[in-house]
Amino acid sequence: MDSISTAQKWGTMAIAAVGGLVLSIDLTVLHLAIPRLVTDLHPSATQILWIADGYAFAIAALLITMGWLGDHIGRKRLLLIGVGAIAVTSTLTAYAPNAELLIVARVLLGAAGATFMPSALGLIRNVFRAHKERAMAVGMFTGVSALGVGMGPLVGGALLDHFWWGSVFLCNVPVMLVMFVAGVLLLPESRDPGSRTLDFPSVALSAAGVVGCIWAIKEMAANGVEVTRLVVGIVGAVLLVMFVRRQSRLADPLIDFRLFRIRAYSGSIVVNMIAMFSIIAQSLMFAQFWQLVLDWSPWQAGLAGLPSAVGGMIGGAALAPLLINLLGRARAITVGLVIGAGAFGASAVLLDQQINYVLVFAAIMLTGLGMSITLAITSDTILATVPKTQAGSASAASETASQLGAALGIALLGSVVNAVYRSEVSVPSGITGDPAARIGGSLAGAVEAAAELPADLAGQAVAAARSAFVDALHINLYCSVALALAAAAVALLTLGSVPKIISDDAEGQSEEEAQGEQAAAGPLRRHDQVS
Repeated sequence: MDSISTAQKWGTMAIAAVGGLVLSIDLTVLHLAIPRLVTDLHPSATQILWIADGYAFAIAALLITMGWLGDHIGRKRLLLIGVGAIAVTSTLTAYAPNAELLIVARVLLGAAGATFMPSALGLIRNVFRAHKERAMAVGMFTGVSALGVGMGPLVGGALLDHFWWGSVFLCNVPVMLVMFVAGVLLLPESRDPGSRTLDFPSVALSAAGVVGCIWAIKEMAANGVEVTRLVVGIVGAVLLVMFVRRQSRLADPLIDFRLFRIRAYSGSIVVNMIAMFSIIAQSLMFAQFWQLVLDWSPWQAGLAGLPSAVGGMIGGAALAPLLINLLGRARAITVGLVIGAGAFGASAVLLDQQINYVLVFAAIMLTGLGMSITLAITSDTILATVPKTQAGSASAASETASQLGAALGIALLGSVVNAVYRSEVSVPSGITGDPAARIGGSLAGAVEAAAELPADLAGQAVAAARSAFVDALHINLYCSVALALAAAAVALLTLGSVPKIISDDAEGQSEEEAQGEQAAAGPLRRHDQVS
C-alpha cells in the first residue's frame, strides 16, 4: 500500500468538506426559490412537490449502488465523475424552460450527488489511517455538512435578492470545476480489488424499495393514510426485504449484510437513525414557528438556523475527537445525546409567542452541538469498524438509514404536531365552512384563511392557531427528548466495548467479539488498494 502525502490527506479533506457543504446547501436552498420559480414556470402543486423532493429521492435511491460502485471502480474516479455531473446537471436545472424538465434535472442532480457522499467518506477512511486524524476528519466533514444545511436559506436569499431563481443552482458550477481540477491533482485512488460484477436486479430492488418507503411515509404524513400510499409503502418494504435476501446469496453483494453482525457497526447505524429521526422534524417545525408564529421573513428564519449550524460545526469538528479520547466512544456519544435532549427540553420550555432570543438561540446552538457530536462519532465508528475495502458501501448503508430516519421523523413527529394542533385549536365563533376547516387543519391554513376574514375574526383565528401550534411544538420537542435519550441507551448497550482507538485489525471490536462474530459472518476481506 502506497504512502499518502500530507498534501493528499488535506487535499482530500478540503475537497470532501467543500463538496459536502455544497450538497447540504442544495438540500435547502430551493425553499426560498420556489415562489419565483412558480411565477416563471407555473408548475402544478404535484410538480412543486417533485421539484422539491426529486433531488432527495434520487440521492436516497442510489446511495447503496454508488457506494458499491466507488468501492469497485475507484472512489476517486467515481467522485470526479460525480463532480463533473453535478456541474452539468446544475446548469441544466438553472436553465430548465418548464416544470417537467426541471423535475428531470433535479432528479439527475440528485443522482450525481449520490456519487459524492460514499466516495468522500470512503476516501477519508483510506487516507486518514491514524485514529486521531480520522476522527478529526470525519468530525470536520460532519460539522461542515451541518453548516451547509443552515447556510442554504441564507445563500438562497442573498442570490435571489440580485438574480433569477436559477442562480441558486448555477453557483454550484464554478465550485465543482475547481473541485474537479483539485481532485485530479490531489486525490489518491482507492478501490476494492475484488470482483466487479454489478448485480442490476439488486440495484433496482434497493432503489425502488427505498424510494417507495420514503415516498409513502412522506405522503401519508402530509396528506393522510390512503390506499395508494399504503400500498406503495408496503410494496417498498417488500422490495427491501427481497433486496436483503438477495444480498445474502450473492458472492459480490451491494452491501455485505454480515457487517450488521458487528455490534459497533449496527449499533452506530441505529443511533444515527434515531438521532436523525429526533432532529430533522424539528428543523421543519422551527421554520413554521419563525415564519407563521413570530411572522418573520424567510431570510430572518434562515438566520435563526445559524446557531444550530455553528453548534454543529463546533461539535463535529472540535469536540467529537476530544470527547472520544477523554470518555471513549459510547460515553462521548451519550454526552452528545444528553446535551441534545437537554436542549430539546429547554426549547420546549422557552418557546412561546413571546421569546427570550438569547436563551432560545443558545438552546438551538446546543441542539446542533450535541447532535453533531453524536453523528460525527457514530460516522467515524462506522468507517473504522468495517474493512477499508467496503468503506464506500458501508457509509452508503449508513446514509440510507439516516435518510429513512429523517423521513420517519418528518412523518411521525409531523403527525404528532398535526394531531395535537387539531385537538387544541379552537375556531372562533362566527367562522364556518371552508375557512373554519382550514383553521382547524393547520397553522398555515389558518393564516391563509385569516386573510379572507374581517380583521377582528382574523386576529382571533390567528391567535388561536398560533397558540395551538406552540402547544403542539412543545409536545413534539418532548418526543425528541425521549428519542435522544433512547438513542443514548442504545449507544451504551451496543458500543460500550468499542475501544477509543479502532485499529484495522480489531475493526472496532473486543477480541472475543471479533472471534465470535467473524466465525458467524465468515471471512471479511481486509485488503485494499490505494495509489
